[in-house]
Amino acid sequence: MRPEIPSLVEEIWAEIVRVIPSYAQIFSGPNAELARVGLEQNLATFVEQVATPGADTSLRDEMCRAFGRLEAESGRSLDSLQETYRVGARLALRRARKVGRRFNLSPAVILTFADALFAYTGELSALSREGYLSALAERRQHDDQRRVRLLRLLLGASANPSVPVAELGEQLGWPIPPEVTPVVVGPEPSAGGDGSRGAGGNGPRPALDPDILTELDGSEPRLLLPGPMTDERRTALLAALPGRPLAVGLTVPAAEAPDSLRWARQALALAASGAIAPDRDGVVHCEQHLVTLWLHSAPTLVDQLARRQLEPLAGLTPLQRERLIETLHSWLTTRGTAARIAEELSVHPQTVRYRMRLLEQAFGDRLDDPDQQFATEIVLRRLHRPSDPEA
Repeated sequence: MRPEIPSLVEEIWAEIVRVIPSYAQIFSGPNAELARVGLEQNLATFVEQVATPGADTSLRDEMCRAFGRLEAESGRSLDSLQETYRVGARLALRRARKVGRRFNLSPAVILTFADALFAYTGELSALSREGYLSALAERRQHDDQRRVRLLRLLLGASANPSVPVAELGEQLGWPIPPEVTPVVVGPEPSAGGDGSRGAGGNGPRPALDPDILTELDGSEPRLLLPGPMTDERRTALLAALPGRPLAVGLTVPAAEAPDSLRWARQALALAASGAIAPDRDGVVHCEQHLVTLWLHSAPTLVDQLARRQLEPLAGLTPLQRERLIETLHSWLTTRGTAARIAEELSVHPQTVRYRMRLLEQAFGDRLDDPDQQFATEIVLRRLHRPSDPEA
């Protein structure tokens, strides 16, 4: 068998180029020497295993893994590489039959040779697949790291990028869209939760859409959607992140994504404190709570304003103060009649009239001053815990 290897290498080499035209460039390019050495090594190792079962195959193994890695790095499937192994096996078996006739080998010997050869070809394919999958995993990990980097750059968490954002996006197949939507993700639901949202048994969770940039393992899990939050996108997020609160920022140009992220972060905190009511799926949309977000953007300043605007009620008992504030809030936001305010507060209209007289005594002309009304309404909107968006 050994004397046949050099000529068999040439025959297999030529046949591979004929059967797999895409390999013609590889066999004449910078990897040509690697391919030839690998082909020679595969044939030589097979012969050594026939002569000495248990012979060392470490060099062959590494060469086959390298072939698999090369295919992955080149963006090709394993089909062509596996076809080269089949071509080599077919020509090697044809050569073995020719040699068998020359040495009068029995059909049983040739059949045993064929069995060993095809088993050996299976080993080569398995080794190359191992290298291929390893390279794909490394590339995915590298791409994931670069996608996180792109996310951080777009959200303002990484300054002075060495690679421009647009260039990095192109490299990753994520061209910067005209508009983006940040989403801040809350913590996992506790084991003792009721599981009312996103209960899906113990099956695998759907994966997030591949065009979403994600960073879910950090101290602040967040996503970046290209374009707006559509109904389809919302459904997919709820399925992939069951039970986790979500705060959806405003859809803004990519350059304004850091501002939108900040608003989404604030909305999630306000929902946790009860100042904002999420929807039934635990999602808070910033666009539905712009006034509340604005009022909470400078809390200490609003606290100072509250002291001044509600100072006329300071001498009342907590219960009296609460009832009058409730009535004043309803009047300022609805400008309704006593009957309408009574319906909203579930009290008698006469009760509303009595409370309004107390408010007129406490605030005097301030109730008729548009500037004072506006300032007081700002304070009461912040104090009021709405059950509906912008209530």
